[in-house]
Amino acid sequence: MRVAISGLNNTDNPGPGIPVAKSLKDEHTLIGLSYDPNEPGVYQDFFEKVYLMPYPSLGYEEFKNRVVQIKEKSDIDFIIPNLDAELPLYIKYQDEISELGIGSYLPSLECFEMRDKSKLPKLSKELGVKHPETMEVGSLDDLIAATREFGFPIMVKGNYYKAYKAYSLDEAIDYYYKISNEWGFPLLAQQVVSGEEINFVGIGNGKELVGGVGAKKLTTTELGKVWSAVSINNPKLLELSQKFVESTGWRGAFEFEAMANGSEIYLIEINPRFPAWVYFSTQLGVNLPQMMLDLASGKEVEPNFNYEKEKMYMRFVDETMVDFTEFTKLLATKEK
Repeated sequence: MRVAISGLNNTDNPGPGIPVAKSLKDEHTLIGLSYDPNEPGVYQDFFEKVYLMPYPSLGYEEFKNRVVQIKEKSDIDFIIPNLDAELPLYIKYQDEISELGIGSYLPSLECFEMRDKSKLPKLSKELGVKHPETMEVGSLDDLIAATREFGFPIMVKGNYYKAYKAYSLDEAIDYYYKISNEWGFPLLAQQVVSGEEINFVGIGNGKELVGGVGAKKLTTTELGKVWSAVSINNPKLLELSQKFVESTGWRGAFEFEAMANGSEIYLIEINPRFPAWVYFSTQLGVNLPQMMLDLASGKEVEPNFNYEKEKMYMRFVDETMVDFTEFTKLLATKEK
């Protein structure tokens, strides 16, 4: 199968694209989709071709025209979008994309919107799990009111990307401008919950959870990305993930970000895609990207939650060298 994959950033704030590619490279021909020629994953040897994509903010027609061009040139069979900002386009127009002869495996737009950060308190209540107190922030007055309500430290978050822990009002205001200038409004201010950071990556078939892996974060980057982790078996987290898929009819990949405080679990975020640590699940014997392709192809997929616990995940930095003409060609022709 010829599979197109986005999210090729591979810095200390990595996208999921390269881990997905590593999970599929032995069985499939891979095509890279990038929004930035500086993304390191563009120059790693996983892709037969790489194409630059128009930014999602340009709308569906620009997006569709580019997908048609790529289909004509590389005859892709399937797309795995891996970035929050592009997912609304792929989800809203997944039927139109299918008519182009390109498969995908995505949730409905309704499901996607119900796990939005601003709506997560409501969903958490329906799932019977705790969620940190959260306030929507559209102005500095809102932010100041939130700091009075929650005290310090406080989390300042963008609706799609970026989350920072502020220890003072000056820090909170700096993060307010830093996030809003890049990603706009609304922002969210959230109570800080102490405990262990635990995550679950899974895939649902629209009816039930089909596979997944749990992990506990050990160290993270400044933006909260996993740098090291250990595989865990947390029955409550697994039960929550199963309930999420069954109650919402979720179809496709997702990641739960949660905080465990004793016997309590606080749901922090639900990411509607594979996370950047998904290759860890593949190494543990639960290849979720391959399961996605099998489900989309209509194959019978046996549920898989069988993986070794207390295995350690460790991200590391690497370097490579490529000819500068690869970069200039990508800029000039939008492909390499």
